[in-house]
Amino acid sequence: MNLARTLAAAAAALALSACATVPSGGLDYNAAPNYGTVNLQGGFTPDPYNVNLRAGGDRSAEALSSSCRGMITNAPDVRLHFQPGSLPLIISVNSGSDTTLVVNGPDGSWYCDDDGGVNGLNPAVRFNNPQSGRYEIWVGTYSSGSTQPATLSISEIYSH
Repeated sequence: MNLARTLAAAAAALALSACATVPSGGLDYNAAPNYGTVNLQGGFTPDPYNVNLRAGGDRSAEALSSSCRGMITNAPDVRLHFQPGSLPLIISVNSGSDTTLVVNGPDGSWYCDDDGGVNGLNPAVRFNNPQSGRYEIWVGTYSSGSTQPATLSISEIYSH
């Protein structure tokens, strides 16, 4: 009887830990990022730090929150490990296409933007008092279809 309880408890713990890595919407923020991991600390140079990538995917960001838009991949595009200084953290996208931005912050909260950056169709998320830790970043396209070229910018002084 004790063995059965132990096995049942172990199975329940395993199931719970598996669920913890995949949030609602089916995104896996622990998956290997599509375009790599970036380690930055306050005062980094060059500023902005840019990553060229392909925006878009086959998952709807709206599954995360009604404030999120666009089509993104299951895995994050970029993982940022950030140690802040005294300046804000600004994550933005520059593209000729209509792009969206989804960020999972160190506190586990989701931050999304559609057209809050420069040039009308580019997104940006600004953290005025950024937390130290891991930021998972997805760059999406507003509509489904083929992926589009984009530049992800990480800055302390301006959005792209």
